[in-house]
Amino acid sequence: MDDVAIRIEEVSKLFRLYDERNDSLKATIMRGRRSRYQEFWALNDITFDIPTGTTFGIIGENGSGKSTLLKCIARILFPEKGQIQSRGKMSALLELGAGFHPELSGRENVYLNGSILGLSKRQIDAKFDDIVGFAGIEAFIDAPVKNYSSGMYVRLGFSIAINIEPDILLIDEILAVGDADFQQRCFEKFAELRQSGRTVVIVSHALGNLRSMCDHAALLEHGNLVSVGAATEVVDLYRGQTHLDRVADGEHGTRWGSGEVRIESVRIVAADGSSPSVVRTGDDVTVLVHYRANEAVEQPVFSIALRRMDGQDVAAPNLRDANLVPEKVDGEGWVRYRIGRLLLLPGAYDLSVSVYDYTLNHPYDHREQVLRFDVDFGTPHEEHGVVSLDGEWTLGVGEP
Repeated sequence: MDDVAIRIEEVSKLFRLYDERNDSLKATIMRGRRSRYQEFWALNDITFDIPTGTTFGIIGENGSGKSTLLKCIARILFPEKGQIQSRGKMSALLELGAGFHPELSGRENVYLNGSILGLSKRQIDAKFDDIVGFAGIEAFIDAPVKNYSSGMYVRLGFSIAINIEPDILLIDEILAVGDADFQQRCFEKFAELRQSGRTVVIVSHALGNLRSMCDHAALLEHGNLVSVGAATEVVDLYRGQTHLDRVADGEHGTRWGSGEVRIESVRIVAADGSSPSVVRTGDDVTVLVHYRANEAVEQPVFSIALRRMDGQDVAAPNLRDANLVPEKVDGEGWVRYRIGRLLLLPGAYDLSVSVYDYTLNHPYDHREQVLRFDVDFGTPHEEHGVVSLDGEWTLGVGEP
């Protein structure tokens, strides 16, 4: 265990899913029999090690067992089979507001949480300013936390968790609640923890962040361990699997609108005329939208919106911004948006397409996440971020 922070050996976790619920003791007695239930194994024989001093990601679809495994590591849940060993002091941030008393102030909750995590009052006194400063809630520290926003909850909880200087820090998807500035400070803090030899374990759907932040990762599926290894390889494996699942399932997403104009189909078209579900950075691609207007509609505004799978908005061009709104549409037609050089970096992206009135307030048809496609490495060959700047590097000596 010298170079292993957490050892997970043949861990299985069982839950009972009851078919009915007795709301009272009387109801239980009147039924005269035991409630029926089904056994659900959330984790099945999971075995892997998390190395000391690394940032480790746990990924998978909803219901794959990620959060259950993290709670077992934190000893909030206990497995039916197997064992989990860990070395050093552990801190966990798993649920919004976990451990906070809503009637107490932020200040009082800092001392309450700190004592729960094993710090003395003197130790909390020494760290108090750092905790409040990182959370950025100085003006609200003496207000009851029941009045805090979800973002304030997250910032304070995370700040307490990291400032007790744990050997192991466990973080669930909860960080997605924070704003962009707070998330950036969290990532910087993760880097500091790793440099100081601490171990960070993160459960998240933000694959781009995990790919760049984590050293190693584990992929779970329906409670089973699919793969464990280098984070880049495991994330790419997961993306490949979800891509195949999407091809099999077909279209997805939600839809709303009054229906005077309806979007009939949406396709990604490559330069050779094909309709790929995987394109490359630098490719010439076109979004082709077919529509049908059931009556004459004046000045409709067609829009597309690109969003990364982790929820990061990328772009949302529309005909009104381009000064190309038609006088009216009637019957069948098409709208084409060509991207001569796609500068999206590798990842999975959702495409939404809509048609609104000229004010952009009334939807005729809005198809959210109508199409999901993948971007693979191309030219330029870059990895970090959302888009390439397509810039040019030059090197020299002396004065430029």
